[in-house]
Amino acid sequence: MPATLLDRLLERFKEDSGEYRDLAVPDDVFSKRRALRSLMNIRMPRPMDAATLALQDAYLAERLRERGPVSLAEIPTAAEALGSGLACAGRVSLWQGDITRLAVDAIVNAANSQMLGCFVPCHSCIDNCIHTFAGVQLRAECARKMEALREQYGPDWEQPTAVPMCTGGYSLPARKVVHVVGPIVDRPLDAALEGQLAACYRNTLDLCRAEGLRSVAFCCISTGVFRFPADRAAQIAVETVAAWLARDEGFMDRVIFNVFRDEDRALYERLLGQGETRLPPQGPGAPKNPKC
Repeated sequence: MPATLLDRLLERFKEDSGEYRDLAVPDDVFSKRRALRSLMNIRMPRPMDAATLALQDAYLAERLRERGPVSLAEIPTAAEALGSGLACAGRVSLWQGDITRLAVDAIVNAANSQMLGCFVPCHSCIDNCIHTFAGVQLRAECARKMEALREQYGPDWEQPTAVPMCTGGYSLPARKVVHVVGPIVDRPLDAALEGQLAACYRNTLDLCRAEGLRSVAFCCISTGVFRFPADRAAQIAVETVAAWLARDEGFMDRVIFNVFRDEDRALYERLLGQGETRLPPQGPGAPKNPKC
């Protein structure tokens, strides 16, 4: 049987790894995909030959066709879906599902202060998923930007909370990725932490405007392992975005609140819809984590 695109790419990544060049992988597609994703996840940022990058990009394009990109036109506004009376209802949306499918100008990544993505093989965090489906070029660009910052500010530089960084989207359907470090809730929630979270949204929107990005999808910043309470985080997100849109003079076409859990969807429905919702289903069954 001739080698598939996945087979060829897996062999190249095994060889590239050095340590795992003799890795034994079960002969089924799921196992091969997990092995490839793992090798991508643990790979340190360094050059890769053009032929392997071309194979990777072709494979990720194939995976995107399989998963199905979602265009902005397919996502109703809060006014359309929820009957929202908010002043910004015609320019905000709620969408539940895999953010790496969204064909928008920018998606927001909940990054850590090293800004290099998640190195845990096949971890389900959004940082891992975005880096996986963008390709290894994304980590390489992040590393170049961080190295430039360390040359400017010193070798111990880490990205501060709420200071966004914009990179290419590579094999994602989104043109750009905006990486932002959210506040870590390591003490009782207070005004300082809430202000930092609001700044994540406000500064990201300011960066989008500066970069000419007219549509952006936000994830639920800081609500995972960073332990920000989901209900208060959603309230801050909606209030901050609404206030920003009220004074942006019509630049931003759409801001999407992307959620994954049903509980988060319910929070945003209440905040955006102000009553009973009419949000259409986002496909059959509950959304799953992006698969390897």
